[in-house]
Amino acid sequence: MSTLTDTTSLKLKKEFPEAEDFLPLNGTDHVELYVGNAKQAAHFYKTAFGFQSVAYAGLETGMKDRVSYVLQQDKIRLVLTSPLSESGEINAHLNKHGDGVKNVALWVDDATKSWQETTKRGAVSVFEPKTIEDENGKVVLSAIETYGDTVHIFVERSAYNGPFMPGYRKWKSHYNPSDAGLKYIDHMVGNVGWNEMNKWVDFYARVMGFAQLISFDDKDISTEYTALMSKVMTNGNGRIKFPINEPAEGKKKSQIEEYIDFYNGPGVQHIAVATDNIIETVTALKDRGVEFLYVPDNYYDDVLDRVGEIDEELKELKELGILIDRDDEGYLLQLFTKPVADRPTLFFEIIQRKGAKSFGKGNFKALFEAIEREQDNRGTL
Repeated sequence: MSTLTDTTSLKLKKEFPEAEDFLPLNGTDHVELYVGNAKQAAHFYKTAFGFQSVAYAGLETGMKDRVSYVLQQDKIRLVLTSPLSESGEINAHLNKHGDGVKNVALWVDDATKSWQETTKRGAVSVFEPKTIEDENGKVVLSAIETYGDTVHIFVERSAYNGPFMPGYRKWKSHYNPSDAGLKYIDHMVGNVGWNEMNKWVDFYARVMGFAQLISFDDKDISTEYTALMSKVMTNGNGRIKFPINEPAEGKKKSQIEEYIDFYNGPGVQHIAVATDNIIETVTALKDRGVEFLYVPDNYYDDVLDRVGEIDEELKELKELGILIDRDDEGYLLQLFTKPVADRPTLFFEIIQRKGAKSFGKGNFKALFEAIEREQDNRGTL
């Protein structure tokens, strides 16, 4: 059985640990998903999640090999990309992984310096710094490899005033449903293979200057049947948080193993998006057809004994299946969608923090049992 080398239980620092902000990172610029049908995926994310039309690139803008739709909700920007030909890198990615996250783009002041600093520390370059321009200004981009086929793109956009970046035009749409109260990306979780977690923890520490915020072992994250281990890496200002998961030995196949089997390798497991009112957000999402994991009623029988006093009415949380947890800084509310594509891979987490800086350790058992019920339905447990 794999074990953590540095701890056997959760460690929550009172403040973000010291990290070398030699890049530095200002936040998440965008997340690009490769999908089988970008036009239809864009309609889904607008209708179901409340994203708004921002920009478009395709044949009409001179892009010959792909089409991309850019959607935004507050500070969350998604780019949905599909290929326009039968061959090429995007098709290969879709054939291997299905719909999923390809590029996690990070907003920086200097994309050239970011590329230099990371590659000299051992990162593998995807492409060297390049400048793209149009009548709205210029954007500088560079990129490095991370786990699996996932890429980090560094985006420097201080000299650009267009809707997204050169090569895109403003996407005007008559159909603009209201947002669902989603604010920003709280964290993004990567699933990696057996005994690979510490390798990627070291990558983010050594190559990108991150520090470890929290760690969980298989005693923290386990049920009767399955287990996993995780470490959470954060940059110095805390705007970027990447938990890294690996499987642990259990009686049956864990969700991490299921993900890796269907994704055919490591990748982004879920995107956690923040809201200021999870009751209103989850209500809106459910009304629009978003499916969430089922939480049994008995979860709520003693939850307040564990988490103490909260501002919300427990009855409302129970009706929606929202999970609650507390740490030394406060409490949090969270709920997880079912996978958003046909393969049981990528899903979303809705999270509201009421002071808490942790990740819901007290909910792990209930959460993982909910996931196991879905795995059992799929015949993959």
